[in-house]
Order: sequence, then C-alpha cells, then structure tokens
Amino acid sequence: MVSQERSAPPSFALDGRRALVTGAATGIGRSIALAYAAAGADLVLLSEHDNLGPVAEQTRAAGAKTTCVHFDLADPTTRPRFVDNLFDDHDVDILVNNAGVIRRAPTEHFSDEDWFGVIEVNTHAAFHLARAAGRQMLARRRGKIINIASVLSFQGGMFVPSYAASKHALAGLTKALANEWAARGVNVNAIAPGYVETAVTRELRGDQTRSAEITARIPAGRWATPEDIAGPAVFLASSAADYVHGHILVVDGGWLCR
Repeated sequence: MVSQERSAPPSFALDGRRALVTGAATGIGRSIALAYAAAGADLVLLSEHDNLGPVAEQTRAAGAKTTCVHFDLADPTTRPRFVDNLFDDHDVDILVNNAGVIRRAPTEHFSDEDWFGVIEVNTHAAFHLARAAGRQMLARRRGKIINIASVLSFQGGMFVPSYAASKHALAGLTKALANEWAARGVNVNAIAPGYVETAVTRELRGDQTRSAEITARIPAGRWATPEDIAGPAVFLASSAADYVHGHILVVDGGWLCR
C-alpha cells in the first residue's frame, strides 16, 4: 500500500524573522527589502546616505517593523566597531550583503584609490558583516546569509578589475563560510545577477552601442529589473532553501549559457 502521507509544502514565508539589508535605499537592495516585508519579515535597512525614508515608508506600510541605519561601509577605520555595535543592537535572522560599488577605467590607468575603494565595500565589509551575523546565528543554530555576487564572479568583464576581483572573492567567501557553518544551522549562499537596470549600470546603459551588444547576448532579450532579483532572495532566506548551502544562484536571463 502506498502511503498517503504528504510532507508539508515548502514555505516562502518570513514571518517572525528580521532581515538586515545593506544598500537598501535603491535598486536591488530596495526590491529585496520590499519583498521581505511582503513575505512577513521585519527589517533593518542600511545605507551610506540619509536616503532610506521612501523605502522604509513602504516596508512599514506592508506591516514590517523597520529600523534605518546610516553608515559608510567604505571606512575601514570605523567599520569593525560599527559592525559589532550594529549586531549588539539588532539580532537578525537574515543578512543580505547587497551594498556594492563599481569603478570603471582601463586597467593600465586604474588608480589605487579605485582599486581599494571597491574592495573595501564589496569584499571587506561583506566579510565583517557576515562574521558578526554568523556569530549570532551560530549561537542559535539558525540563520541565512545571502551575498549579492555577480556574473563577474565567473567572468572578467571589461575595465572593472577591482569589481571583478571583489565579486570573485565574494563567491569564494560564500563557499568557505558554507563549508564551516552548514552543519551548524547557518545557510550561506549568493545571488549572481546579470545586467540589471540600476544606478550602478546607468553609465553602461547610456552607451547605446555597448548596451545593444549586451542585450543581444542575453537569451531573455532584456536587462533584468531589480524585482527579478527579489524572488530568488526570498527563496534563499526562507525555509524552502534550508538544504541549499554554498550555492551561487545565477539570475542573468541566460547570459552565462550563451
């Protein structure tokens, strides 16, 4: 006789969870924050600038208790203490390392300032935040860390050496932390977006020739919107992804398979 028992369907609800989203004012971070609020999570939103008012208003309207924090993650001298204090003040179940910067120039003219400025935010700050969040999560044997990587975690790109290096490093960090923490109840994964319509890509989209070349290579036939990244972020934060560890989830419209 075949058993009639059925397991419960996977849940994408985030009720009772608190998520910290960095770079939450605009673009991908904003869309993830709104999606988390809709899924039932409360939020700690972080931005370099005092520009979180509009997204916080929307998340609160969706029923999420929302705290706004302003800090420049590029500052290596004050960042470690800030991060420790942040997690002393806020227990979080979900961390989204979304904040990131990019600088463009031919590598032979690429400045040290642009190199280190990108690495500080995209790699060093992500590590500091993941380390501090991980301590909390390991203590209660539960938590989700989601790093926002890039298709340039797999490719070199053009004129963005520090960005490509930082995103390769973030993919490696994701796998390293998963190796250490998976058996202790903490999921560490990453999302690798392709080309997304955000402020970061405004200059690239303004180059009509290059933008057309990029679009022609994307099998989906269009650039992503920030909302295209929000659904995968909800999945990885939810109990539906409890057995997903160390994965780099590519969301690129098929770019890498072309």
